[in-house]
Amino acid sequence: MRNTENLDETVDEGADVSIYAAGALCWRVKKKKLELLLIHRQRYDDWSWPKGKLDKGETLAECAVREVYEEVGLPITLGIPLPAIQYPVKPGLKEVHYWASSTDDMPPVPDGKEVDAVIWCSPNKARGLLSNPSDLEPLEALVAAHENGTLDTWPLLIVRHAKAKPRSSWTRAEGERPLAATGKRQALYLQRLLMSWHPGRIHTSGWMRCIATMSPYAQATKAKVKVVPCLTEADHKRHPDKAGAAIEKLLAKTNSTAVCTHRPVLPTILATLATHMSPELRDSLPLLDPHLSPGEVLVAHVSIADPGRIVALEQHRPYED
Repeated sequence: MRNTENLDETVDEGADVSIYAAGALCWRVKKKKLELLLIHRQRYDDWSWPKGKLDKGETLAECAVREVYEEVGLPITLGIPLPAIQYPVKPGLKEVHYWASSTDDMPPVPDGKEVDAVIWCSPNKARGLLSNPSDLEPLEALVAAHENGTLDTWPLLIVRHAKAKPRSSWTRAEGERPLAATGKRQALYLQRLLMSWHPGRIHTSGWMRCIATMSPYAQATKAKVKVVPCLTEADHKRHPDKAGAAIEKLLAKTNSTAVCTHRPVLPTILATLATHMSPELRDSLPLLDPHLSPGEVLVAHVSIADPGRIVALEQHRPYED
């Protein structure tokens, strides 16, 4: 298969990445068999995964969702992260980040500009069709996840509220301390970012800075919002076990949920999450203070086949001025 994207066989591991891109391996199970969606690009005469370059100001997760929709018309929700790949192209080193994404029976429709054909196929057929050898790495990771029952998941998102006005400059009630200007921009950033996982429920501290952090997303999506008192700093200080119990309750369900809270509450939440994952995954938790930056998101992917078991983690840094 001809490919004119200027691929090379070797990667200089010390080279700087000049192009970032993102995409998804869309998957489904038909008659108990795993199938994957490949696209054919007429410009390069190659078979690959739906993907594309980042737009200015866009996050990798947003890019992956947008590119799949633009190229094949499928609105997707991101599943577990898959290995990123790197390969040289004319401008320099290109790095592509991938996620798995379960799709329903909506048929993919090639955009006709970049993509002229699509095909659902078995992993074996995909191995033979893929033009870029690097594309095999995320494929093998997805197949392994399917075989060990960790591919089908739902997301639990832990959000540290966006940057608030300094405590030292605030003289009124602590629960009323609002977001700073940067924090307001971070909240708008989060509105777009969270769309990649579509949490249908929001559990949040009732303090103003948490409410304001999640408001743009809640208003844009009509997600159900529940104020949870034990997620505030004050209630957590009195009864830390209640915050852990709230997370346990969420893990027992299969509802995509975003939880917004404060830095002092994060150790209890992270300790609870740690009991639901392997030791190897536990080592990747942000256990050192401050755990998450203001506006940062930790995405825990929870197995549907094995309820309560967290099988993958990813972190997304906040918008910064």
